[in-house]
Amino acid sequence: MQTRKTCKSEAHQHILDAVGRGFRKKGYSGIGVDGLANEAGLTSGAFYGHFTSKEKAFLEALEAGLDEVHDAITALQKDHGDDWLAAFADFYLQDRRTCDPAQACALQSLSGDVARMSEPVRRMYQNKLAQIAAAIASGMPGANQQRHDKAWALLSLLTGAVTLARAGVDKAQSEAIATGARAMAMALVRA
Repeated sequence: MQTRKTCKSEAHQHILDAVGRGFRKKGYSGIGVDGLANEAGLTSGAFYGHFTSKEKAFLEALEAGLDEVHDAITALQKDHGDDWLAAFADFYLQDRRTCDPAQACALQSLSGDVARMSEPVRRMYQNKLAQIAAAIASGMPGANQQRHDKAWALLSLLTGAVTLARAGVDKAQSEAIATGARAMAMALVRA
């Protein structure tokens, strides 16, 4: 039997997922509280029952999205062993590049908004980003500092490539960006 607290937590997670899709689809400035509430199937008043502000909703959605990235990396490491980086690059440069913006990776789709947010949002982002980089580094060969340098470079390369590839309308150019980024990502890992 589910408790009231469990149901409330599941309802909040459902709303948070919908809010995250809204921010990914339209960006922070492109969607207001009414749009976010509508995305979640709520009234604006009910939205404020879950989040004290639009920024708080963004912070929670961003945090959940970055946790998804971290969890995906650790799952790929477990499932693919030494080949996890190739699987990660392929997934990121294919699925995340071509999916609906509402389903896009929070790292790629929301980072631009973070730069214009308050310090608490930017600090949380910085901490989560460091956790993601550490997870990547833990699955890389080489000395500690070298692994961390490669992790930051790989993360930047993949995120930047997806951002560039999604921005245009020419599918051939998008594919060329992804192909080039994958080749450089694999070269970086082997270096």
